[in-house]
Amino acid sequence: MTYQSSIAHADSLIRGQHGTWDGISAESVARMKLQNRFQTGLDIARYTAGIMRRDMAAYDADPAKYTQSLGCWHGFIGQQKMISVKKHFGSTERRYLYLSGWMVAALRSEFGPLPDQSMHEKTSVPALIEELYTFLRQADARELGMMFREIDAARASGNAIEEQRLLNAVENYQTHVVPIIADIDAGFGNAEATYLLAKKMIEAGACALQIENQVSDEKQCGHQDGKVTVPHEDFLAKVRACRYAFLELGVDDGIIVTRTDSLGAGLTKQIAVSKEPGDLGDQYNSFLDCEEIDPATARNGDVILNRDGKLLRPKRLPSNLFQFRAGSGEDRCVLDCITSLQHGADLLWIETEKPHIEQIAGMVDRIREVIPNAKLVYNNSPSFNWTLNFRQQVFDAWSKDGRDVLAYDRAKLMSVDYDGTELANEADERIRTFQRDAAARAGIFHHLITLPTYHTAALSTDNLAKAYFGEAGMLGYVKGVQRKEIREGIACVKHQNMSGSDIGDDHKEYFAGEAALKAGGAHNTMNQFAA
Repeated sequence: MTYQSSIAHADSLIRGQHGTWDGISAESVARMKLQNRFQTGLDIARYTAGIMRRDMAAYDADPAKYTQSLGCWHGFIGQQKMISVKKHFGSTERRYLYLSGWMVAALRSEFGPLPDQSMHEKTSVPALIEELYTFLRQADARELGMMFREIDAARASGNAIEEQRLLNAVENYQTHVVPIIADIDAGFGNAEATYLLAKKMIEAGACALQIENQVSDEKQCGHQDGKVTVPHEDFLAKVRACRYAFLELGVDDGIIVTRTDSLGAGLTKQIAVSKEPGDLGDQYNSFLDCEEIDPATARNGDVILNRDGKLLRPKRLPSNLFQFRAGSGEDRCVLDCITSLQHGADLLWIETEKPHIEQIAGMVDRIREVIPNAKLVYNNSPSFNWTLNFRQQVFDAWSKDGRDVLAYDRAKLMSVDYDGTELANEADERIRTFQRDAAARAGIFHHLITLPTYHTAALSTDNLAKAYFGEAGMLGYVKGVQRKEIREGIACVKHQNMSGSDIGDDHKEYFAGEAALKAGGAHNTMNQFAA
């Protein structure tokens, strides 16, 4: 429904009440409805799933059309990110939000800061999704409210051309509401627990759920040691649980991102069930580190596998976990990914130990031999030392090409002494183009940084504390924060407006007319920032 047709519809309703609703303005009703476009989280999930599906099709046609997101741990952070995107690029196209389980654990748990081991309350995940969308919807209401005020000012001055321009802008308004890829960890329990949590996340607005193949009760951050995977059938039960949740709630095109941690996971908690040679369970078990035994030497409590007429004893650790063969990680990743796509996954996530395009591409090439349109979500993780990794990659490439690298110590390339050198500059250029190059070469549809705003909050707070509590005093805040906000057009410099004060004033005027007691009068100090 357009703005004008919404006004007409409201006017018809008001006139049908025989004068009892005459204090209601049809245009004010239309404005409030437009400022609250999404009534429920499910409305958001259905809307954003459509965006992601269109973006996935666009990427299939042109890998230059990859998508990006940044992890956000609070609704305000997500809101400011999307306001910034619209300000700088004029559109939110192909830009999403990411909800990181790591940041929920570290920053949003009632237990206090926790490691990324699924120990935080599962309800904190859908709560953050709802919070993010509350702030994004408020960004819409704020921006549209300012446009409505400009329309009123244009009318009051008799500027019909400006009024029409603004009305056209309202009709073509682009919302701040974008897809969220939400981390459901390893499902927080069995498949039923996964299904129940998935429903809550979708009802809060999530159109894309990312689930990993680690065992729930031993889940670890993808960049830490001690990761334990589960057999494929166990994982696929949770994938199906997520799909059931989407279908039950009417989000028929919801997206499931399946993440494999097999590259860095050398352990499994259980041996897969196998009914015949070559089935999925047998393929999983084939990667176990085993030793051939004679039945006479079998020990009490041994687990024995029969393969090709041989009896094999998998290596079992004191933790009762079984060990995979060293060097089998990439093969297991490829099998994980193919299996997931063949059983309902939409996108893949391969957690790697370093950002190396050819390493990723080598696995994707093998996956695409079976699933030609396989696409990845990739974690451009702050757990990687990007500077050191790419300087070492350049060093290795130069060495292979026979170039002189005697001026560089490969083990110490992070040193500030190398900043500004030819090698460092080439490494920085590779970092700059990493997302574009990986999208073209390695099938990466979506690039995200899991924890960026965790780090930016710490860095900016450190800079402010150093200045404010030091010799700079109040100038540390004014010069380092407020003056930059003003010069760079940061919307929240007018923090009363950002928090919804003007929206509240508009509503007071709708409700009480000239009798409204409004906060935005001449004595509001925010007027100092009018220019």
